[in-house]
Amino acid sequence: MSGRDQVLANIRRSLGVTGVEAPRRRAVAARIAEAPAGVVPARGQLPPEARVKLFLDMVVGAQGTVGEVAGPHAVPEAIADVLRRHNLPLRLRRGADPRLDALPWHETPIEVAVGPSSGHDEVAVSHAEAGVAESGTVVMLSGADNPTTLNFLPDLHIVLVRRGDVVGDYETVWRRLRATRGAGNLPRTVNFITGPSRSADIEQKLLLGAHGPRRFHVIVVGDGG
Repeated sequence: MSGRDQVLANIRRSLGVTGVEAPRRRAVAARIAEAPAGVVPARGQLPPEARVKLFLDMVVGAQGTVGEVAGPHAVPEAIADVLRRHNLPLRLRRGADPRLDALPWHETPIEVAVGPSSGHDEVAVSHAEAGVAESGTVVMLSGADNPTTLNFLPDLHIVLVRRGDVVGDYETVWRRLRATRGAGNLPRTVNFITGPSRSADIEQKLLLGAHGPRRFHVIVVGDGG
């Protein structure tokens, strides 16, 4: 402890300051609640359809691949097409997300396992909380619904994003999370993922799959039946 810290600590002790006094707590709460908004890039501030197009373009620009389906009913077959295109077995692992539970997996020959990955799965499917148009980023919340291991261990990560959940910027994601989850109920981890894993540390040569999935595929899902 520095001399300055020691002096301030002595003053607080002599004044009986503990930090839990009601006026101090109110001042802190007000400062948090009334914090000014930061600068938000204009790039993602678009009408819904243009925002989705920008999101898909940015995913591709980050070495990801993309697809669109009219509604959840078409997701399993779209995933099967992706697996065939990469000459992969029709086998995947997903979390317990109710939106994934409700998909008609039985209409395809895909073998589906549920739960976190041990590192031996080639393909994982997750459902994103949101997509961020300004950077082509998907927002993943930790938990049994979409285990974090699925984000990083399989070779191919397929992420579903509901069309209405594509937002313009990161700040909107945080506002939505606070509004829907409430104070003290945020997930333990929020992962912002942009494209497949990559590194250019060695001779500045881009290497995909350095620390996670080598392939990254995003499917934007409409609200059709």
